[in-house]
Amino acid sequence: MPATVVVGTQWGDEGKGKFTDLVAREMHQVVRYQGGHNAGHTLVVDGQSFALQLCPSGILYPHITPIIGNGVVVDPRVLLAEMEMLRSKGVDPSNLRVSGNAHLILPYHQELDRLIERRLGSRKLGTTKRGIGPAYADKASRVGIRVQDLLDPKIFRAKLEGLAREKNAVLAKVFNQLPLDPDEIAAEYLDVCAPALAPHIADTVTLVHEALEAGQQVLFEGAQATFLDLDHGTYPFVTSSNPVAGGVCTGAGVGPRYIDRVIGVAKAYVTRVGTGPFPTELAISSEAIGGKPAAAASDEEIRLGDHFVEVGREYGTVTGRRRRPGWFDAVMLRQAVRLNSLSELAITKLDILDDLDSVKVCVAYEINGERVTHLPYHQSDLHAAVPVYEELPGWKTPLSETTDAAALPAAAEAYLAFLEDQVGVPVTLVGVGPGREQYVQRHAG
Repeated sequence: MPATVVVGTQWGDEGKGKFTDLVAREMHQVVRYQGGHNAGHTLVVDGQSFALQLCPSGILYPHITPIIGNGVVVDPRVLLAEMEMLRSKGVDPSNLRVSGNAHLILPYHQELDRLIERRLGSRKLGTTKRGIGPAYADKASRVGIRVQDLLDPKIFRAKLEGLAREKNAVLAKVFNQLPLDPDEIAAEYLDVCAPALAPHIADTVTLVHEALEAGQQVLFEGAQATFLDLDHGTYPFVTSSNPVAGGVCTGAGVGPRYIDRVIGVAKAYVTRVGTGPFPTELAISSEAIGGKPAAAASDEEIRLGDHFVEVGREYGTVTGRRRRPGWFDAVMLRQAVRLNSLSELAITKLDILDDLDSVKVCVAYEINGERVTHLPYHQSDLHAAVPVYEELPGWKTPLSETTDAAALPAAAEAYLAFLEDQVGVPVTLVGVGPGREQYVQRHAG
């Protein structure tokens, strides 16, 4: 009863979609288990780019049943637009199934997300303002509206009426905003969204278990990444769900004994969007939200930071925001290995390092004069952490055409072997470009 999990091991944007798509070839189902449309996976197939926010990456394969699990929060308008985008590019989304127990994102959630972030001012979290956090908050408060409620207009309207009273009072009294019209929301969700989504709404827990019990291969796909996890990330600069591999159990409704392979995806360097601590961060010439001030950095550091952003095309799939770049952090990866029980690693964007004379890897932190090799639990220590680097020679060779592990330059192979040694997990897959076929199988998975 084999199940595989693909999970991000940094702060997101590691390129999980590419390797989920790759591993999905041998799967029967691909299941998204948490998050919302604040996450974006970009796939490049035959020169055509697909930017997915809600649909599982496996939707590009006709033999796969793509599933949105109960742990996801769904804006039905975004999902329907994404399905239409797929149709326009020749992909049939009719096999998509959406859990009836997934929670809906409503216009209230997005409006409050925007207003709360603005009110926080300099303490803002850097959210995507997509309503994800407020939707999960309503779920935890047991006042949320679920996908299944779209199938019963009477229940939907009753729940919406109660929610509208609460949310409109907050909008008016706290933020001095005009109320939203619940009748307009009901009309859009019930008259437009519900008929289009109804054929896709299902008991996804049963679907997944039937597949597992039949010996079929199931892939579980997370959004965001380990250090954006609500419990294990760099709180409060995190998402509102659990992207770690354990989130599969609650977000898709399966027990841990079904999972026998956990693939961690890490970029050959690190990026972060929004605010929050970032020990190996490099400054960049133009401002990024929460980024390291260029005035505090050398010209060489800024040149390297700009290289990662521009050559790596480090702009958010969903928001277009410029990401904050930094060197690979093995201290973080050791913690990610623990938290996710990783069985292997996929390293993406190794080709972005092609032109560098040397590459650095953070192997420890210095905190208050003490060298530590584990991630500190206290936020003040993480903010104060100074990276301790090992410097390795670059390979000065383009990798984008490399498909055979034996053809990797010796310095590139040495870099990958060094990462393996630092984190204790084999690197089985290596990305050398954005295309579906631009990868190297380094060891058997």
